[in-house]
Amino acid sequence: MAELIKAPKGTKDIVPSEVYKWHYVEGVLRTIAMEYGFEEIRFPNFEHTELFNRGIGDTTDVVQKEMYTFTDKGGRSVTLRPEGTASTVRAYLENSLYAKGLPFKAYYIVPNYRYENVQKGRLREHHQFGVECFGAPTPATDAEIISLADTALKRLGITEVKVHINSIGCPNCRPKYYDMLKGYLNQHKDCLCEDCLNRLDRNPMRILDCKQESCKKVAADAPIALDYLCDDCREHFEKVKTYLDDMGIAYEIDTNIVRGLDYYTKTVFEFVSTNIGAQGTICGGGRYDGLIEQMGGKPTPAMGFAMGLERLIMTMEQQGCAFEEPKGCDLYIAPMDESAVPTTMQLGQQLRVSGYQVEYDVMQRGLKAQMKYANKIGAAFVMVLGENELQDKKAKLKNMETGEQIEIALDETFEDKFDDIAV
Repeated sequence: MAELIKAPKGTKDIVPSEVYKWHYVEGVLRTIAMEYGFEEIRFPNFEHTELFNRGIGDTTDVVQKEMYTFTDKGGRSVTLRPEGTASTVRAYLENSLYAKGLPFKAYYIVPNYRYENVQKGRLREHHQFGVECFGAPTPATDAEIISLADTALKRLGITEVKVHINSIGCPNCRPKYYDMLKGYLNQHKDCLCEDCLNRLDRNPMRILDCKQESCKKVAADAPIALDYLCDDCREHFEKVKTYLDDMGIAYEIDTNIVRGLDYYTKTVFEFVSTNIGAQGTICGGGRYDGLIEQMGGKPTPAMGFAMGLERLIMTMEQQGCAFEEPKGCDLYIAPMDESAVPTTMQLGQQLRVSGYQVEYDVMQRGLKAQMKYANKIGAAFVMVLGENELQDKKAKLKNMETGEQIEIALDETFEDKFDDIAV
């Protein structure tokens, strides 16, 4: 019975006293995405399993260990969405969204699902804000996407965040790098974990992202992708840096960034907070020029990122960032008996239509209990309706902050008079 009223491990309720923070953050992110010309896209919470096997890459921890996969009643293998990029690509192709013209620019705010060790700010059901831009191959696109993330964090008031960037090359230059990397890693096979031994031939660069201490020590002295970039990738990366400099966005080169998914090419980046512990990445992304073709579309360059909302909000709380407070109760109407209920409901509805937040007693409480409740919910004004008020068609409106009481008519002028008083 105890399990019945306990959320599953790795999930968390967002209760009313906290949800206003999410509303505020999501509102800011939506506004910034639209300022950059991105439109919202929504997609299912589950997809055919093959979409993620093919799109994310079967050498990743996400596919190998973390996906919530099950067989439905029709015998089909389906998976709860672990990330948003593959779903965006699928929706882009299925709905011929490329016909609108390129670049295609979309954002999403969605829950994702990964069966992983619960970390600070990272749950098995977690939420992400993501943006995807399809069709634009230029380094200016990379800089603009990084700029969008930078703008979002700054507008939310977040400081103590570093932008880390790297380039991991393309299919033209990566084979040479892989050869050098494999040669180095084969000399240290005895120090690699079992997962990394399996990655050695199929995707050796993933070993650089392993969190096992023994593998991290090996990775520290491994060849770096920047030393093996082709002329095109090197020029692309240099221009990305120049554009970031031009926009005044500080960054540092971090050759350890490879990202955890197989589809990345060229530019990769992370925004890392310095005050939420070891798991400090609150935003990560990069370019993935081969993914759309890999999933059945025409060759299409692409760039995007995802930002974890749990970590984002945690960072804001730890740094004392301001959240826009929710609007409170404008007026609490206290009916003294049943005869005042119809007028109470009529006046309440009249003000609600005009956009005011109005509450009144639905618990048949006494007047003293109603006043206590009005204080508890932080009502700005309180008005008591009893036999005398109904007979005289006027009542006293009490300002709960100042204690001032103002008489107000209970007639067709009530809404206008309340407007004047509540300003």
